[in-house]
Amino acid sequence: MRHDTLVDAIGNTPAVRLRVAAADEVEVYAKLELLNPYAMKDRVARRIILEARRTGALREGAPIVESSSGTMALGVALVGTYLGHPVHIVTDPRIDPVTLAKLEAMGCTVHVVEAMTAQGWQSARLERLADLMRGLPGAWWPQQYSNPDNPAAYRTLAAELLEDLGQVDVLVGSVGSGGSLCGTSAALLEHLPDLKVVGVDCVGSVLFGQPDLATRKQSGLGNSLHPDNIDYRLFDEIHWLSDDEAFDATKNLAREQKLFAGNTSGSVYRVLTHLAAGAAPGTRLVGIMPDRGDRYAETVYRHRAAGPVAAAPTEVPFGATVHQWSYASIPRRHRPVLVFVESNTTGTGMLGLRTATRLGLAPILLTKNPGRYAGLEETGCHVVHCDTEDEAPLRAAADAAAAGRPVAGVTTTSDFYLVHAATLARSFRRPGHTPETAALCRDKSLSRAVLGEAGVPQPAHVVVDSADGVAAAVARVGLPCVVKPADGSGSQDVRWCAGEADALAQAAHILAATENVRGQRRAGKVLVEEFAQGPEYGVEMFCTGGEAVCVGITQRTTTALPYFVETGHLFPATLSPVAEAELAESARQALKAIGFDLGPAHVEARLTPAGPVVIEVNGRLAGGMIPELVRAATGIDLLEQHLRAATGRSLALGADRARHAGLRFLTATETGRLTGITGAAEAARVPGVESVVTTAVAPGRAVRPPRDAYDRLGHVLAVGPTPQDVKTALDSATELIRVETAPE
Repeated sequence: MRHDTLVDAIGNTPAVRLRVAAADEVEVYAKLELLNPYAMKDRVARRIILEARRTGALREGAPIVESSSGTMALGVALVGTYLGHPVHIVTDPRIDPVTLAKLEAMGCTVHVVEAMTAQGWQSARLERLADLMRGLPGAWWPQQYSNPDNPAAYRTLAAELLEDLGQVDVLVGSVGSGGSLCGTSAALLEHLPDLKVVGVDCVGSVLFGQPDLATRKQSGLGNSLHPDNIDYRLFDEIHWLSDDEAFDATKNLAREQKLFAGNTSGSVYRVLTHLAAGAAPGTRLVGIMPDRGDRYAETVYRHRAAGPVAAAPTEVPFGATVHQWSYASIPRRHRPVLVFVESNTTGTGMLGLRTATRLGLAPILLTKNPGRYAGLEETGCHVVHCDTEDEAPLRAAADAAAAGRPVAGVTTTSDFYLVHAATLARSFRRPGHTPETAALCRDKSLSRAVLGEAGVPQPAHVVVDSADGVAAAVARVGLPCVVKPADGSGSQDVRWCAGEADALAQAAHILAATENVRGQRRAGKVLVEEFAQGPEYGVEMFCTGGEAVCVGITQRTTTALPYFVETGHLFPATLSPVAEAELAESARQALKAIGFDLGPAHVEARLTPAGPVVIEVNGRLAGGMIPELVRAATGIDLLEQHLRAATGRSLALGADRARHAGLRFLTATETGRLTGITGAAEAARVPGVESVVTTAVAPGRAVRPPRDAYDRLGHVLAVGPTPQDVKTALDSATELIRVETAPE
């Protein structure tokens, strides 16, 4: 076939029938992506780079910077240098000499990081990449793990399979960035709705619920991160192979099929032949073979197994930890359902729906107002519009949406719906709190009474239901005091009051409101509390098996009085061991008092001269992106553990790293109309900054200096080895960001 350029020669790879042990009329094909000029990722590089040039994201002659230790590096080098771009590849010491030689021969600059971070080699490479981007004006990063043009590149592969083979019953592919198998299968499913999609991963990869093992030797598949390009809804079955098993299969592929390929192809071959052996006559199976074996000649092909090589896989429940060839069945049409009763509108809200899908569950969101959830459509969640205030309509809606599938659990990420979720979980006999415990968390006046009976230290307080009782309440607790609704959330209507008149006005304001921000009827009760003097902390707890585990303590900063809006967090807090133990124990006693024994809890406390006092017991994950701080600092994914607890699965609450993480919220400094937020891109390049997120930033929105959590406009998240490193990064980043407003 004739082509005018080497870039044009990418694709149109052969599909070759393999000789395997299988029933008559079972056909097994290998799609030889290894016969691209360099390998399969040539398709991705061509699509991503040409699209970036077309849209102007990549200017003529501008540098390209990418993180890769294998075939993506070669693809970017091929297409980028051919089109006249300087190409910088960031890799690590695991890069093989053959790949390194090819990259240098094509004229690339290769940057090899010297040591992994606590999150592994991938994280270390991304940190170096960020440094390069800052030093190369106009540089462009393909971002293969999140760029939608990655999976889109494989629509051509799917088209080739349809043209060459017509019917395909089973597609087997390795999973790394998620592009090849997800892109190919998504396109095929448009024409072949009964296609079975089988993913191949490696032991020690986090992609499908396994613990991360930085010691794994396989390359080209597996990951220490969760790439955005993996669409977990597409998979019917997942296989994991150990290094020994993958490398043994790679050598078998060469010996049996005469294909000298890499370990990704070998892993696919092992699973492909296993499935073919049990396939019914007439079944056609295809395995995607990504890369050639020349760069593995001195590693994979010289490897000697140190452990057992399984002849067949062991079936395990999805999420069980594996050590050798195992598989889990998660058929698309029959996945267990996880019902969400409403959700947070920011933070853990939409992320929770995506995490449920990653755990092999089918998330269903029951909501009375889908429009309040930005980004809901992108989650792929099944959304049911219904009355979420009444148990009977909730149960009916959940039953109808489940459509006969098992309900694995019922939960919520919203404080406003704790009781609703608990009631529905009890109806389905799934794990959860009693509605009574959920009500204690939701209504602070009730929890205050229970904590008092148990002797848990807390501020002096009085509950009033009319303005007539405010003066007596103030006299009892003293001034200054704090006045807040018994059933509030997000610091809304919480105010420090210097005098009786202030307290009376705030109580009247609270009592005048008959509905909260979700349209629910207010409790009609006000708490007048002693103002506890001392720094404020969030104690992040997780209850399982009758034990309340302290995952860590968050140091909180808030606005100047009279409001208590959180402006930032640091995790873990800088505390003495004694203070840390006292705060953790006060949280345990509070949870015990209200009967809280399953899942995450966020206990707010102040450390007074007399010791900790409990301010609030929140029967849910912390808000304000705190779970993301915990994940960045410790590796513990609290949101995932929350969903595991809600579905009765095993938990993993052990830290695998020890870093510090911090967050600053973006807010307006003046009342007016938002005209824009500038400097976010520059802030994202500050060393140590992991993400800069702006939310609800439509020009013209009314903004004000924060009085509650709904006034926040975004955040900056940073990580570092010390609290001072984190503070420096946050200071530098936030100085670059401007929230611009115009007067009313």
